[in-house]
Amino acid sequence: MLILAIESSCDETAAAVVEERKILSSVINTQVEEHKKYGGVVPEVASRRHCENISQVVKKALEDAGKTYSDINAVAVTFAPGLIGALLVGVNFAKGLALSLNVPLIPVHHLRSHIAANYIDNEELKPPFLCLTVSGGNSIITDVSDYTDFKVIGQTRDDAAGECFDKAARAMGLPYPGGINLDKIAKTADTVKYPLPRPKVEGSEYDFSFSGLKTAVINLIHNSSQKGEEVDIPVLAATLRQRVCDMLISNTLKAAEELDRETIVLAGGVSANSELRARMKSECEKRGIKLYYPELKYCGDNAAMVGVQAFYEYRSGNIADSKLNATAKLPIDYRK
Repeated sequence: MLILAIESSCDETAAAVVEERKILSSVINTQVEEHKKYGGVVPEVASRRHCENISQVVKKALEDAGKTYSDINAVAVTFAPGLIGALLVGVNFAKGLALSLNVPLIPVHHLRSHIAANYIDNEELKPPFLCLTVSGGNSIITDVSDYTDFKVIGQTRDDAAGECFDKAARAMGLPYPGGINLDKIAKTADTVKYPLPRPKVEGSEYDFSFSGLKTAVINLIHNSSQKGEEVDIPVLAATLRQRVCDMLISNTLKAAEELDRETIVLAGGVSANSELRARMKSECEKRGIKLYYPELKYCGDNAAMVGVQAFYEYRSGNIADSKLNATAKLPIDYRK
């Protein structure tokens, strides 16, 4: 089954041709350089660029796969969650394309597709497993009992881990995208020099809270500036990274133990973080737990992962009609 997949939930216009877990092509047009001057994604700009780029991105994906529209058996698209204007571009393009080709339209949840990125290079990976999905907009622990059966175990109560990294990095004077550049310059953590808090959510041991940690970093930088004191940015960056990873790893391992899961999966943009990968791998090895995480090229937004998840959504009967609409917010465990 050949699926043409489309992704436009934020600032990447992407398309891919996928055959079950096999990626025949994956094309991404990124807007990072344009949004860099604003220090973050400007939704209106992102939407306009999607409109300008989507036709050519889809055409290139077909060319790279050596396929034509007539070869396509289904069209898949990210319909939620994300920036509503950006999502609408992809959804409406996909609806028109599916209608003109007379093929099924498969709606795909963005976080489900991030999890599916792990299936691409890991043939043996299959549910059940526990997944930690971390990005600029989400931090969530999900029990994946089947390819389309998800249960939320824990999630952030405020900022996502990626948002914490990005906003703290901006306060440190690091260029956009902040989280990536923070990870690059972080050296050795010093919890004595910079005693950042260890936030916990009382009464909910698997949930996260990153807002206070982000605020503590911003206040530390502002207070040091007012006193004329220099901040050791690489050390502060490493200390922040350590704190965030402490929470992510600790809560995930506790959930895995409670649910008796022998496999843990990482997903989302922050799954590319070097400390998170290294420390989670070490902790899983100590406990005899299998760990999977995507190739770096599949950690960020892409259409290949959308196409892979679409195959399982199609198999479960999740097919949309012309009434499909984009949705800015939707839980991963939604029921059609």
